[in-house]
Amino acid sequence: MIYKAVREKYPHITVVGTVGPFYEGTDYDEGWKLADKLSVPMVDEHYYVSPGWMIHNQDYYDRYDRKKSKVYLGEYAAHLPGRPNNLETALSEALYLTAVERNGDVVAMASYAPLLAKDRHSQWNPDLIYFNNQEGQTNLGYYVQQMYGQNAGNLYLDSEVVLDNSREEVRKRIGVSVVKDTASDTYVVKLVNLLPVEVKTALHLEEVNLESYWAVKSILTGRPTDKKLLPQQADFELTDSEWTYSMPAYSFTVIRIYPVEKKR
Repeated sequence: MIYKAVREKYPHITVVGTVGPFYEGTDYDEGWKLADKLSVPMVDEHYYVSPGWMIHNQDYYDRYDRKKSKVYLGEYAAHLPGRPNNLETALSEALYLTAVERNGDVVAMASYAPLLAKDRHSQWNPDLIYFNNQEGQTNLGYYVQQMYGQNAGNLYLDSEVVLDNSREEVRKRIGVSVVKDTASDTYVVKLVNLLPVEVKTALHLEEVNLESYWAVKSILTGRPTDKKLLPQQADFELTDSEWTYSMPAYSFTVIRIYPVEKKR
């Protein structure tokens, strides 16, 4: 009744339905049934899960019906026992977000949660930004969100991961996403390595004449238990349409490829 009234009175407003606080269960099932019945344009999904869940459910949105409601992944985070926020949880989120980008035709929006908390006055951990009366402090998940937020695209480009080691538990710990920002003619390659060893990659971009482009690399890497790290940035040399890159163990790398006329 409320949805119908809002839609009729304010047709320009996108009404977002709810499907509960978990990725499964009664609230989830009944919420989706109601969304289907009313043809709600978008639903709000929430889930706080282990890093293992994010590793093993990268196909979660692959299975969604493209004709149904779009998804706003309104609350999500990787949680370990004791709720630390460290490189392991941050890289798990980065890995899962490569799959979310791949399913951008289903997942219209996503937001890590919670965003803000007053230091020592919160009933929830981890939060993305802690603040007191003098300053704010970020956790490692913040830099994953920043690296994704500053390197979004409006066109997803299909990519393929081919590994010498074909074991599933190895393959699932490598993530890749390639997008293009057509307005600026920039390409973005995101690479996640959740393995304890360096992984050599060969990247081939057929449609890009790399002689007309230059690139910048941002990388977040360290030990899984590290809590205080910063992304490091450097120019990245491009040679021809096929080039190699060695992903450090436990790392998230973003390579942004710019037209040469925009070189700083």
